[in-house]
Amino acid sequence: MLQIRNLTKVYDSGVVALDDVSFDIPDGQFLAVIGLSGSGKSTLLRCINRLIEPTSGQILWDGVDLVSLSPEEMRRMRRKIGMIFQHFNLVNRSRVLTNVLAGRLGYINPAFSLINHFPKEDVENAIRQLERVGIADKANVRADELSGGQQQRVGIARALMQDPSILLADEPVASLDPVLAHSIMKYLELINQEDKVTVICSLHFLDLVHRYADHVVALNQGKLVFEGEPKKIDDAKFKEIYGKDAERVG
Repeated sequence: MLQIRNLTKVYDSGVVALDDVSFDIPDGQFLAVIGLSGSGKSTLLRCINRLIEPTSGQILWDGVDLVSLSPEEMRRMRRKIGMIFQHFNLVNRSRVLTNVLAGRLGYINPAFSLINHFPKEDVENAIRQLERVGIADKANVRADELSGGQQQRVGIARALMQDPSILLADEPVASLDPVLAHSIMKYLELINQEDKVTVICSLHFLDLVHRYADHVVALNQGKLVFEGEPKKIDDAKFKEIYGKDAERVG
């Protein structure tokens, strides 16, 4: 169980990105986080793994407050929190296989990582993860030679190398066309259902939310304005989340 308690983030500029946000995420849930750009979605995800430091509040994972952990303790906890980024966050000039192996950096001697020396079992696992997302044939291709959809699949394979219990997906399909978006979301759905990994995924489009998410939280200007099942977002709640001038599509 992941419990967000009174989470607040105020940036140095004075912008309040998260404003006293609280909700629970049961193990194995596929949670969608929705809202306009600037509503606090990315800040929320990055606070969970402390890529961004919260201003106040708690993030309790099985009773352990992640906010209170030392950098070394958090580094160990972060091993089990995979992250997928909107813009892929790959090393473009490196091979696909090398990018996937980067998911093991929290587990091996840092000196070995500097020379790209990984245990044989990690290399074999990396190939298996590339097979799982359908691009094992690209293992020795440079990352920047891949399409956007292929690069995001590399990002998924890299996250899976951590053997995560939680997978944070920060706008994972925002850079992709609708057909590719569904292909990526299906991989996340598969990981959630087959591996029992908790998925927390920020999304813009309600059609994806209705298709893939078990549960939804919605943010507006850093405040939690909705929590519940996707089907419970009626027209009135839609306007509250996205603004009175917003129009539903489909």
